[in-house]
Amino acid sequence: QVQLAESGGGLVQAGGSLRLSCAVSSSTFSTYSMAWFRQAPGEEREFVASINWSIGSTSYGDSAKGRFTISRDNAKRTVYLQMNSLNPEDTAVYYCAARPGSLMTTTPARYNYWGQGTQVTVSS
Repeated sequence: QVQLAESGGGLVQAGGSLRLSCAVSSSTFSTYSMAWFRQAPGEEREFVASINWSIGSTSYGDSAKGRFTISRDNAKRTVYLQMNSLNPEDTAVYYCAARPGSLMTTTPARYNYWGQGTQVTVSS
């Protein structure tokens, strides 16, 4: 069983930055594809970014391109989401997700494991 633990959310002013972390419990973490999603109240879960852990290839949703960066640290078994130039529309609960294999997908249902989420609030 894979456990994911997010941290790093909080309240930030528009234009500011946050770095989210997702710690992975599995010893086979390097065989997974990881992703960040977000969900605002009343909205569907939205793809933010993904990374193939073994080769480091990345993919971004339109809202994240040019502002957010996904990365991973093998030694810490942790995936990060660096978020810059935040605006109030980025306010949401951010979730880390994992799926076995190298396929990166933007579809939430194709991820097997999810963290509990971390709240990001951007004030104007």
